[in-house]
Amino acid sequence: MLDEKDSAILRVLMKDSRKTTKAVARELRIPRATVHDRIVKMEQRKVIRKYTAVPDYGELGIGVTAFILVQFAPQEGLSQRDTAEEIADMAGIFEVHMISGEYDMLLKVRGASMEDIGKLVIDKLREVKGVSRTLTCACFTTVKE
Repeated sequence: MLDEKDSAILRVLMKDSRKTTKAVARELRIPRATVHDRIVKMEQRKVIRKYTAVPDYGELGIGVTAFILVQFAPQEGLSQRDTAEEIADMAGIFEVHMISGEYDMLLKVRGASMEDIGKLVIDKLREVKGVSRTLTCACFTTVKE
């Protein structure tokens, strides 16, 4: 469980993980040494798992996003986790979530166009053993990521 100071520090870092300890301390009006110690402790406890860059996918030529629901069809010797891990290794797949409900997985995919995403679904995803059905939802715009 995080206390109020840890939560505040984490919120600042989630918005911009490049902020220096000094900048975080100044923004939150907490001593720099306290911010540093708390960040180190959150890293040790795996509350902070990694720091990463969030690119502008449009600038990378893959500005179209879609979400794909996948229905898993059990086969002998094949688990849903195996299928999910195979899908996760595919180019263009950015997130793979195992979910409950009518569908078994939720994927976040990116491509240069809906046509490229369609090729990913038709030519690659539907060929994976264990994938029985898909439903693709195009993303119009992203308000928060």
